[in-house]
Parts: sequence; structure tokens; C-alpha cells
Amino acid sequence: MIKAVMFDLDGTLLPMDQNRFVESYFKLLCKKAAPCGYDAQELISSIWTCTEAMVKNNGKSTNEDVFWNRFAEIYGAERLSDRPMFDGFYRNEFENARLDCGFDPKAARTVGAIKNAGYRVVLSTNPIFPAAATEARIRWAGLRPDDFEIYTTYENSSFSKPNPMYYANLAGQMGLSNDECLVVGNDVGEDMVAADIGMKVFLMTHSLINNKNSDISIYPNGSFDELMKYMGL
Repeated sequence: MIKAVMFDLDGTLLPMDQNRFVESYFKLLCKKAAPCGYDAQELISSIWTCTEAMVKNNGKSTNEDVFWNRFAEIYGAERLSDRPMFDGFYRNEFENARLDCGFDPKAARTVGAIKNAGYRVVLSTNPIFPAAATEARIRWAGLRPDDFEIYTTYENSSFSKPNPMYYANLAGQMGLSNDECLVVGNDVGEDMVAADIGMKVFLMTHSLINNKNSDISIYPNGSFDELMKYMGL
């Protein structure tokens, strides 16, 4: 019996072309960091390296600590003094990346309907962004952070997708067994992995990511309307 629904954000509740969004995001970040002496291409490469470290996180440290420890290895510990500049970026200039995202009013309506039906609702976005950036993207989708019982960020998480422990840890935080959770997401490789640990899954197809060209017919899939039908709502 499903008791909780875990929604992905980017490409699920918030329509986007991921490549376009990342390009816009990095352009804004590099512009912000340039006065501090950061070379754009080097910074982008470094952010990807730090992100990879978070993806490989084994749960012993928060993703936040993993990111900044790797950043200090690349640039030197003295560069950690620039953290306030980066934190300010996510509270301010990052907002302009909204222009490269779509909007679907059915996202908020679907979340609301599922909550009203008595299900617990979690935002299971990959926790590789600070809370400020995650909260901004939640608002872009027409929702509020407090619409979710939990929303994962790099500050409060020690695993990342596609590690199944990311999902198992979320279920544990809620006091639920894996088979009481439904994961809704658009990325076959990152979201459908929850099925491997006994969670139910639903694949959103409006911004589908299927890098390995997997057979998606093995998963319940479709639009927000079809998700509601799947849940009997």
C-alpha cells in the first residue's frame, strides 16, 4: 500500500530542457564569479568534478561537505572564503535561470490532489544544490517548500541519485518501508532505480531522460493525468 509519493523536480514538476538549463545556470554563475578571478571553463569543470564527488558520496558526510572539500582540493582552502559569494548567487542571480525553464500548472494541482487524498509527499530532487537553489526551483514550479514533508538539498543529504541508498534513506527518515513509497520522476537512470529496492515507480514522459535507451514500457508511465489515474484519483 502506497503511503508516500516522492516527486522529482527538474523535468518532472518543473519542465525543462536540462542541457539548456545547465548552460544558462553556468553562464550566470561564471559571470558572478569572474570578479573574484575564476576562469569560466575551469570553474565549470571544477563544479562538475565536485558534483561527481557528491554523486559518489558514501553517506559518511553531507553532500555539502563533500562538495566544498573537493572544491578546496582543486582551488586551495583559502578559496573557501568565497563561499558567501557563491551562496549569494543562489539567493539572487540564480533566479534568472527561471527563464530557461517551463511551467505546467498541473504540477501543483497534482501535488495538491495527492496530498488531499492523504498521501505523504516528498520532493526527491537530486541533492546536489544548496537549499536556496532548490527552494527557488520549487517556487518556479508553482509550489512552496512547505508543500513537502521533506525536500532534499546538499545540506541535508549524504547520498545522491542514482544510488538506491538515496531513496532508502528517505524512506527510513519517514519511518516507511520501501514498498510503501512511490517514486515519480522523468529520468530512467536516476529515478527508476528505486524499483530495484522494492519501491513503486511512475515515469513521467514530458521531459523524458533515457540515456541508455531502456525499454520504458516496463514502467507505469505518462503524464500528470495518467499518474492520477494510476493512483486512482
